[in-house]
Amino acid sequence: MEYTYEKLTDKIYVCASSDHRFGTDAFLLTYFSGYRAKDKACDLGTGCGIIPLIMQKSRPPAVTYAVDIQEGAIEQLRLGLEKSDTVGIVPICADLRKLWDGAPLGQLDLVTCNPPYKAANAGFESVITAQRIARHEIMCSIDDVCAAAAKLLKFGGRLCLCNRPERLSDVVFAMKNNGIEPKRLRMVSKNPDEAPWLFMIEGKKGSKPFMKIEPQLYIRSENGFSEELSRIYAVGKEQG
Repeated sequence: MEYTYEKLTDKIYVCASSDHRFGTDAFLLTYFSGYRAKDKACDLGTGCGIIPLIMQKSRPPAVTYAVDIQEGAIEQLRLGLEKSDTVGIVPICADLRKLWDGAPLGQLDLVTCNPPYKAANAGFESVITAQRIARHEIMCSIDDVCAAAAKLLKFGGRLCLCNRPERLSDVVFAMKNNGIEPKRLRMVSKNPDEAPWLFMIEGKKGSKPFMKIEPQLYIRSENGFSEELSRIYAVGKEQG
């Protein structure tokens, strides 16, 4: 396996490979999550650990459990951590459907997940096992993700995830089915003339129904990246 190290800052590096890579959606979801320095957090299906590592750029959570079922992904995260100056990231190789011994059940403030976007039997499945797991619901479904989050979150804790617009009804149903109420939704488009290609949603454990629809996020402008995306890439997250 060939690895490359992508530089987030002078002190933070992501170990990437053909099996475990990252894209714009990881930066968008990290920004959307509104993570705080006091949070106890978990990133499910962390892959190379891109979301926990982006969080390190500005006031990282007190602890972030980075969970993935694939040993190769966790190894890449560990390699990235060895090269980086980070605090509070705990790599864990575990099946989110079962969690792990000593998991902080009912204790977390925030769970993030950039899940497989395609249902298990939808579309072309890559012959590469790691890519199939990342793209298709082979090892876990969106309901499994929400069930795991519900076990980890404390009352009022938040689950933030992203997915393709065609999966919106599936995600909302899975959240509600596991006692997580959808509270905030934001669509992402390349520009105002194109339909959304991604949505980001936040749900709260045990909350009452009421969902806020936020202004659409555009990632392109006439001069390249939009101003908002440029800020997201620059700092990982706006801090108030």
